[in-house]
Amino acid sequence: MMELRFQDGDASRIIAELVGRETERCAILWASHVALPELDRLVVSRIEFPVDDNYSDRSRISAQLKPDLIAQIGKRAARENLSVIFVHSHPGSAPPEFSEIDDDGETHLARFMSVRAPHTVHGAVVVSAGGWCARRLGEKTPMRVVSVGPRLQVLFDADGPSGSTPLKFDRQVRALGSAGQKYLESLTVAIVGLGGTGSIAAEQLAHLGLRKFILVDPDRIETTNLNRVVGAHVSDVNRHKTDVAADMIAQITCDAECKRVIGDVTRTAVARELRAADFIFACTDSHGSRAIIQQIAYQYLIPCVDMGSIITARAGQIAGIHGRVQALAPGLPCFTCCELLDSEEVRRDMMNAEERSRDQYIQGAHEPAPAVISINGTVTSMAMTMFLAMMVGVPSAARHLIYDARPPSLRAVSFTSNPNCYICSSRGVLARGDTQPLFTRDD
Repeated sequence: MMELRFQDGDASRIIAELVGRETERCAILWASHVALPELDRLVVSRIEFPVDDNYSDRSRISAQLKPDLIAQIGKRAARENLSVIFVHSHPGSAPPEFSEIDDDGETHLARFMSVRAPHTVHGAVVVSAGGWCARRLGEKTPMRVVSVGPRLQVLFDADGPSGSTPLKFDRQVRALGSAGQKYLESLTVAIVGLGGTGSIAAEQLAHLGLRKFILVDPDRIETTNLNRVVGAHVSDVNRHKTDVAADMIAQITCDAECKRVIGDVTRTAVARELRAADFIFACTDSHGSRAIIQQIAYQYLIPCVDMGSIITARAGQIAGIHGRVQALAPGLPCFTCCELLDSEEVRRDMMNAEERSRDQYIQGAHEPAPAVISINGTVTSMAMTMFLAMMVGVPSAARHLIYDARPPSLRAVSFTSNPNCYICSSRGVLARGDTQPLFTRDD
């Protein structure tokens, strides 16, 4: 499968610049090629719109760029190891299709790009008032087009989900629609952390009908986990949490595919497994892991929902119960902008055991935090509704929620993104894909 992924603001810019004009127009998209076992994903980082002098011919039904511009594009693609997606418009309001003229022009263009920039893949897109159509450059291989922002939208998918919906989802289909249900079934979702909230997320996603999972956790089940890890029993003590979660998912969805990644997401090899996901649930309790997950979410345009709950207790009495659910996606502020990451904690989490023991600024070990399954369940259900809002349009606009059990209250909050943020801005890692190394450890 081949997929083109860009920010929702980029989709709006392309439509505004190309569609509804008197003549056909073009755009050049520059992307990082993320090569995965079953997916070639192109993550768009830059868009350029050729000026009038860049065209050798342009009319209502055709547009041709000058050879010298194409030569410059090929040279730059090779120098920076980037994929190029050539976009042009078609007139009218019907869903666009590639014409015979497009086929002929792409044959020559693909041959040129295979010589000038042979180490990556390239694409072609045609857009009209009726929608989008995309494929691998010079071939008939279709390319899915995905726009990512506070809401993820599939703009084109020639091989979209098909077939009937199982009867067990009847009540769900009445809410989400058949198309929404089939879309959920097609997604690959990563869950980082299979403890108190992550295990509940796995259970709820399986009941929603998801079939493809990436399960990430370095730990084994301990006796103290049994009060809150859904699916875990006494016999599971000392088993990997990923295995317990996979078994639970299989009991709900017999044809589920679970990739089990036993390791810490702050390590490079583990973090890179998340690139294959369509969505990420961050269910960890460390600042270091959150720092890495947010980088992946923005760098690869993979939307994420992070969740956490805090119970404060003194002398055996509960003093406070709080929860937080936050979406990470282009157009939304990251943890750094919201000042939710402690740099000292990130530094500590990125160390190995030997480095921690030698660091004079680290005193003792962290005390285990109080945890109750009902609070975890409340926060996870909030996160799941936010996921449905982002992926299938459930009418819920909040992307950052704060829960306080004592008043009680649930409120949406907002923060302002830093335009120079090193994570979520265009000056940072946003949409850089594989061209930007992850801030992880290789050991």
